[in-house]
Amino acid sequence: MIRQRRHPHATQDTRRLEAFTDGVFAIAATLLVLDLTTYAFGDITSDAQMWAALGGMWELFLNFALSFVLLCLLWMTHVQQFEHVARIDSTLIWLNNARLLFIVLVPFATSMTTEYSEFLAGRLFMPVTFFMAILFSWMQWQWAVRGREVFLPDLDDADARAYGRGALSALLIAAAVVASAPFVGSAAFLLFLLGGVVDRILRGRGD
Repeated sequence: MIRQRRHPHATQDTRRLEAFTDGVFAIAATLLVLDLTTYAFGDITSDAQMWAALGGMWELFLNFALSFVLLCLLWMTHVQQFEHVARIDSTLIWLNNARLLFIVLVPFATSMTTEYSEFLAGRLFMPVTFFMAILFSWMQWQWAVRGREVFLPDLDDADARAYGRGALSALLIAAAVVASAPFVGSAAFLLFLLGGVVDRILRGRGD
């Protein structure tokens, strides 16, 4: 039997894309722990040395926790978006794949930041990775809003704009993190705590 070609503008259900995305996020989050498990303590002969060795891992633990929390936030954004996305097309699929490309880089980027934080590239690798993941997430939502009647049939204009502001807020903060990381390292990620403030500013400008 000759397989029929799909129409280039055809859409499809979201279930398999969501399952694939959930799996990639779960694997990336799990792989973060490898930096901790491969850390060499050296010779430990007392409890005091063990506690000192664990204390020496503070940067590993910090970057592990930062990356894990940010991955969780990105996954939560994905879940919230796909509560409303009813259908997808090839463009949405590839924008999602582009986001996942940077999600799977997170464990490596975290390792780079921990091991080479004295170098500019080491300090930038993790912020840039998260920025690119957030950028493609924002682009994915913008594309969905563009075809709202097909992709987001249960969402009105006001709600679509509200979700868009949240995505844009995260993108702007991620850009600020990239700009700040060369000077303050991983502490730049604390800027994400300003998400609510940036969102209110964008809401005010939108109104």
